[in-house]
Amino acid sequence: MKILILSAFFFSILSCQSQPAPSLPTSQTDNTLLWEISGNGLSTPSYLFGTFHMMCRDDIHFSSNLGTAMDYANVVYFEMDLDDASNTLGALLFMNMKDGRTLHDLYSEAEFNRLDKFFSDSLRTSLKTFQKMKPSMLEAFLYPKMMPCANLSGVEQELVKKATKDKKEIRGFETIAFQASVFDSIPYASQARSLLNSIDSLPQYRLYFDTMLHVYQSQQIDKIEAMFNRPEFGLQEGMELLLDKRNANWVGQLRSILPTQSIFMAVGAGHLVGKKGLIALLRKEGYTLRPIENTSSASKM
Repeated sequence: MKILILSAFFFSILSCQSQPAPSLPTSQTDNTLLWEISGNGLSTPSYLFGTFHMMCRDDIHFSSNLGTAMDYANVVYFEMDLDDASNTLGALLFMNMKDGRTLHDLYSEAEFNRLDKFFSDSLRTSLKTFQKMKPSMLEAFLYPKMMPCANLSGVEQELVKKATKDKKEIRGFETIAFQASVFDSIPYASQARSLLNSIDSLPQYRLYFDTMLHVYQSQQIDKIEAMFNRPEFGLQEGMELLLDKRNANWVGQLRSILPTQSIFMAVGAGHLVGKKGLIALLRKEGYTLRPIENTSSASKM
C-alpha cells in the first residue's frame, strides 16, 4: 500500500511538471500588469501580476491570459496569506499604536476636533472607538468617500475567490505581524499629518485617487512610480519601508521558491516598478521578465 501511495505521489508531481507551459502573447509595450518570469535555469515559468487594493467591484475584470497563467501555476502568492483566518483576526491585534499612544497625543486640540468632526459628520462614525488606532489604518475609512459606488472590493479579494474555487494553494510572503511592524516603523506623527491632510483636502485627494485608479486600469505602469513620487500622495517618507525593503525581501524568498514550482504572485502594482521594483530586481537576479498581453473583457472569472 505504501508503495502504491508513493507511486501515485511521484506520478502526480511528474504529471504537474510535464504540463506544457502556456504560450501567452507578448504585450506590444511594457505597459501591462501581467509578466512572465522564466530563464535563469527555471524549468517552468511563473507569473507576476500587479493589483489595486480597493476599487469598485464592478470595475474588476480579469483577462483570459491572466486566467490561463493562474490556472497553470501550482501556488498563488499574495503579500500575505489571504485565506488564513489568523491573519484577518490578527489584524485586529496590530491596528493599535504601541506604548499606549492615542490620537490625542498626535494632534493639537483644534486638529483633533477637526478630525473628530469629520468622522462624526462625514463618516457617521465615532472617533472614540479608534483612539488608539494607527493613523495610517484610519485612512482606510476614507476609501468609500473616494468611490462612486457602494459595492467595494479589492483585486486580491477577487483573485482569492478564483484560487479557492480552483482549489489552488494560497501562500503569502509576509505575516500580519510583519506588515504591522512596517507601519510601526513610520513615525506616528507623520502618519497623523498624512491623515489630517487627506481629510482637509478630500476633494483634491479624490481627484488624485481617480487619477491613480485610471493609471492602474489603463495599465500605464510607466506612470505609477512617477505618481508615487508626487508630494500630494505623501508616500516619499515611507517609500523605502513600504516598497523597497519589502521588494528585496520577497526576491530573497523567490530565489528558493521559483526553481521548485510555478507560482502566480499578485502584489500591489507599485511593487512592480522602478529601479528597486520587482521587475528590475528579478532581472538583476538573471530572470527573464516578459510582458504579457492583459486586455480584458467585461466578464468576470
